[in-house]
Amino acid sequence: MYVGTLSFDLLLGDVHSLKEKRSVVRPIVAELQRKFAVSAAETGDQDFHRRAQVGVALVSGDAGFVSDVLDRCERLVAARPEVELLSVRRRLHTDED
Repeated sequence: MYVGTLSFDLLLGDVHSLKEKRSVVRPIVAELQRKFAVSAAETGDQDFHRRAQVGVALVSGDAGFVSDVLDRCERLVAARPEVELLSVRRRLHTDED
């Protein structure tokens, strides 16, 4: 069993309130979940209106599949014009860890 995780640190563009922040972050999380069948959520910086952390997790029996899906998730977030991807942390865990 392999568990892959991504943690995105995002800088949001022209956002001036937490309500505007939600209108940017929620569609990203929903698209990740819909397109790639991963678990995704806003995981940090909830009190800052121009910063967001989004976490993604995926479980599979094939390490190559996990790596491929996480690559596609990263490309999707990086291509979003309304956010700047500041950093990405990737981890691959096995059931022997």
